[in-house]
Amino acid sequence: MITWLERTHPAIETFAQVTRDHILEFAEFLTTSANLITGRPLATSTRRQSLSKISVFFQDVVSWEWEDVPSHPLIKSGDLPKLPLCIPRYIPDHELDLLMPAIRTLACPYQRAALVIARWSGARREEIQRLSVDCLDSYPDGTPRLHIPAGKTKRERLIPLNQEAAEAIRTLQAQHRGGRGLRDRQTGMVTQYLFMLRGKLLSANYLFETPLHALCKEAGLLNADGKATVTAHRFRHTVGTQLARRGARLRTIQKVLGHESAQMSVVYIGITDEDVRNDYQAVLGADANIAGPGAELIRSGGLAQSEIRWIKEHYFQTELELGRCLRLPQEGPCECDLYLTCAKFVTSPEYAPRLRRRRRIEQELVEDATTHGWQREVERHQCTIRRLEQLLTDLGEPIEGLEATD
Repeated sequence: MITWLERTHPAIETFAQVTRDHILEFAEFLTTSANLITGRPLATSTRRQSLSKISVFFQDVVSWEWEDVPSHPLIKSGDLPKLPLCIPRYIPDHELDLLMPAIRTLACPYQRAALVIARWSGARREEIQRLSVDCLDSYPDGTPRLHIPAGKTKRERLIPLNQEAAEAIRTLQAQHRGGRGLRDRQTGMVTQYLFMLRGKLLSANYLFETPLHALCKEAGLLNADGKATVTAHRFRHTVGTQLARRGARLRTIQKVLGHESAQMSVVYIGITDEDVRNDYQAVLGADANIAGPGAELIRSGGLAQSEIRWIKEHYFQTELELGRCLRLPQEGPCECDLYLTCAKFVTSPEYAPRLRRRRRIEQELVEDATTHGWQREVERHQCTIRRLEQLLTDLGEPIEGLEATD
């Protein structure tokens, strides 16, 4: 930054003359600068690291009460470039359906076991590579339990294990012939490893990359560069995603995957692209069964492509209690809460239990208003009941039936 200041603002002689605008100008300069080696624009992480050092420097000199420096920090963490949020790349079901049968037929029991354990445990590949021979025992109810060695987090952990993976481990245990162990690089203890052959620890490349590339090539799961699209780490993401989608608690996901903080596990709680596609198709798909004032707008093709694109990208932000709102940002906020009659309201069969529950609540409110003699309130709630019944009829759903539960 000093070189940049000297070149662009030669009149500046001390740090006391440096302002926040200078720092922001330098940040803008970094966005257009090129890497001296690659010639490409600097990566976001590189720019963030440079500005972070400047931020810390100005915070420190203020706390140290140096002379000829600004009296307050010029930039804070909120001014740093935002790093992209990495979404876990789980393996879709149709790809798993191709890979798992092929994995089970691998000739090498070590490769077969390593990949099956990766599929069902969520362990990192180096953790699997370093499993000890006695890594498997069971819970009191007989459920297999895997002892995962200390690795990246410097901490051992115990997790339940699928029966298929447990059987793969038992097969290797039965083949083990003893012999001298090797000193573990993490713990320093002499360990009898599960994935040892002829006195040597099998490499992670042999256990994972080599068989996965062959299997992906056979299944057609290669990218444009001819590399396998499925890696051992994606099995880990798959376990985390499946746990989240099937209702596992955040602490459970954290324990199974060995995350140091719950924040690392939160990414699996988010909505997957498959969830977005399924729910989007339920409303805007060609064969969607929908009702509400906005239904005719969709059926008649009244939504422009730009509007459909916005709705798709912000789909989960448009959810209401009983359906979806198709109102666009340029239309401004809704002026009232009576969205059941709003021209942009639309609902689908998945909301039928909520619609029936809301109808029951409205009936209770009618009874309460009748008891108090509030005739206008009775009429208002009866109007809402008729609207709810019409929506259920348009969706082809029974008016009486299963209600949503809290």
